[in-house]
Parts: sequence; structure tokens; C-alpha cells
Amino acid sequence: MNKRRNDRVKAVLPVKVWGNDNAGAPYTAMAHTLDITQTGARLGSVRRTFNIGDRLTLQYRQRKADFRVVWTKQLQGSSEFQVGLETMVNENDPWGLKPDAKVREAPQPDKLVPAPA
Repeated sequence: MNKRRNDRVKAVLPVKVWGNDNAGAPYTAMAHTLDITQTGARLGSVRRTFNIGDRLTLQYRQRKADFRVVWTKQLQGSSEFQVGLETMVNENDPWGLKPDAKVREAPQPDKLVPAPA
């Protein structure tokens, strides 16, 4: 049984991250997503620790959105963390995903219509 509200999409997107770490120190760095949904993301390449509920702002291209930290995980034998995020408010698609967009199938050879002569 899938408890997720939205499907995850594997996507490595460069993002700029702003916020305060678990000690309250200002944090600005580049990171990347590992996967995204319409309402959240999993970040990699994070070098600071955060508390559950901390607020982070992410920028991808020209889009900025506020997120809340919902989990963190330090990678074994590394100083790198993965961070699970969800949008703070009902953001309007922070990644540019289209919820109703369906993948269009390529026309099948038997369904091609010949060009007029």
C-alpha cells in the first residue's frame, strides 16, 4: 500500500539552499535533489545538520519555494546528509511538474496518416 500523496520522480536538479542549521547558524549552499514530488524533495550533498521542522528555501532555476525538513539521514562513513523536505504551504508546483500532463505516446506506424500529395 503506497502512503505517498504524490509520485516520486528521480531527478538530479541543482538547487541553491538557504536557511539556518540545527545550531541556528545561517546556511547557504548548493545541493541537488535526488528525487522530487509536486510537494517535496529529497536532497543530497548537504553538509549541515537540520532539525525536523526547520525551514529551508530552495531555488531551482527561477523558481523559489519554502520547505520544511521532515527527516534527515547522515550517510554512513561520510559528513554528507540526505534531507527530506515538504512544501511549507501549498506551493504551486515548485519544480515545474504538470500534475495533469500525460506522457504522449509516439505514433505507431500503422496509425500514421500519409501526407497529402
